[in-house]
Amino acid sequence: MIDLKELSEKVYSNKLEKHFNVTDVGMEICFLHGEVSELWDAYIRKRGSVGEEMADIMIYLLGLSKILNVDLEKELIQKIEKNHRRVYKMIDGVNTRVSEGEDNQK
Repeated sequence: MIDLKELSEKVYSNKLEKHFNVTDVGMEICFLHGEVSELWDAYIRKRGSVGEEMADIMIYLLGLSKILNVDLEKELIQKIEKNHRRVYKMIDGVNTRVSEGEDNQK
């Protein structure tokens, strides 16, 4: 299993070593958005860089998690469990969430 905290530390250390931004959260979110756009472009143009663009997205997320002191692994596990509990129903041809499920934790 991958240790996201360890990867986050590596990403953050690289940012410090290369003198990349570690203070302007807004800028990091904009860069993340740019990487998502690059993934979309690679996908629709059928370029071979889809995996690399996905990795860039993860790198920005890991860096942001360190900058913002967010335990991304914990948040990810909780969100996957929350999504699993949610109940959906097709309403007028649209898959619509109708319930958060039994356990309404964050």
